[in-house]
Amino acid sequence: MLSNFINATYIVSGLMFILALAGLSKHETAKRGNAFGILGMVLAIVATNFAIAYKDYANHELQPVSAVLLYAALAIGAAIGIWRARKVEMTGMPELIALLHSFVGAAAVMVGFNAYLQRPDSTGFQQIEVFLGVFIGAVTFTGSLVAWGKLNGKLASKALALPGRNWLNLGAVIVLGLLGWWFVASHSLLPLLLATILSLVLGIHLVASIGGADMPVVISMLNSYSGWAAAFTGFTLGLSILVITGALVGASGAILSFIMCRAMNRSFISVILGGFGESMVQGPVLEGEHREASTADVAQLLDEARKVIIVPGYGMAVAQAQHLVAELTTSLQARGTDVRFAIHPVAGRLPGHMNVLLAEARVPYDIVEEMDDINGDFATTDVVLVIGANDTVNPAAMEEGSPISGMPVLHVWEAETVVVFKRSMNAGYAGVQNPLFFNENTLMCFGDAKASAQAIVSQLPQLEGARR
Repeated sequence: MLSNFINATYIVSGLMFILALAGLSKHETAKRGNAFGILGMVLAIVATNFAIAYKDYANHELQPVSAVLLYAALAIGAAIGIWRARKVEMTGMPELIALLHSFVGAAAVMVGFNAYLQRPDSTGFQQIEVFLGVFIGAVTFTGSLVAWGKLNGKLASKALALPGRNWLNLGAVIVLGLLGWWFVASHSLLPLLLATILSLVLGIHLVASIGGADMPVVISMLNSYSGWAAAFTGFTLGLSILVITGALVGASGAILSFIMCRAMNRSFISVILGGFGESMVQGPVLEGEHREASTADVAQLLDEARKVIIVPGYGMAVAQAQHLVAELTTSLQARGTDVRFAIHPVAGRLPGHMNVLLAEARVPYDIVEEMDDINGDFATTDVVLVIGANDTVNPAAMEEGSPISGMPVLHVWEAETVVVFKRSMNAGYAGVQNPLFFNENTLMCFGDAKASAQAIVSQLPQLEGARR
């Protein structure tokens, strides 16, 4: 009876995870999707604990000390998770996710070694499970740590270009294949140790070889890797729910990576293989004069505009300006101005990063539009406000030879006037300078985005009063 209850709970848990993925596909159902995911995980944890206790009881191995240690670990992990979730800012969410992916990879490696040490003479199929789990887990662990370092600025965002890097990756994969054959054939610990070390190094090189502009794809790719690592761990442990969950995460992460690569005109194979086949070109150093505008000048432009498009970027997240941007939107709409938001597929450092920020600020979903839907409307727009975005509005992507060549971007330069809110003229996260800043129809409004938005919001009513 208990066994049937556990299996039934696993089925319900798997259904909850499927409903969670479905809910997260739309803004309106995202909260419900999160709720389904939380419920599914709670059911999975409860059922797994019952399963462990039932197995130990049936084998006459039930030890109170083991139960205490298990629940102590759960309590400590839950406390740390709640603390980090409450403390992290939205700007730090991408790097937190990368760090969590590394934990999954590390867990897969430890479980694989533990399974081998308990059953060193297991069947060939079980040895393959252990080897693949350790291999994928090790790549995920170090690759995620490198992504975490790039996202929080501890590591340079530009791609690492070692001589013959493609051949290094290919050679590592071939050697790993030979080590896997040796491990399965000999049941020896040595090839598993060597494969772990090589996989750790491969994970570092794969992610370090990918430039900053592609980091959102890397995050979803590592999400996929962590899912497959969890799935193989589930096979090793004999936990069907872990296999189901890992497969769902692995498949959905791979699909998301593929969709994002298409949106960025990037090769999916190239990204997952660490930039395989890409030439490492450097962008030109731009020189020219830019025009500056004060917040009063921007307020005057907005006062006269009938159509406004706002393009948010990571700088808006850093400045935590989303609430004031929402207030500015409300103020403009009250004056009869048509205001919309243009979202690039990889705006920020995480898929959907800007959508979450705008939803947090209560910006209506119906005025938030994706790049493909709004790109044709810039030519008929009076003013475009680019708030903290850079690479996603860089016209250098339209030119051959640029490091971001071929990457679809928002065609903000087609508008009558473009106002760029930035702290300085520095290049964006991809390290490519932006010729948009030197266009005749571009105005640079320097300063903190939050303070600038606050000043414009306070100045607009004065202009309206003067008109009256």
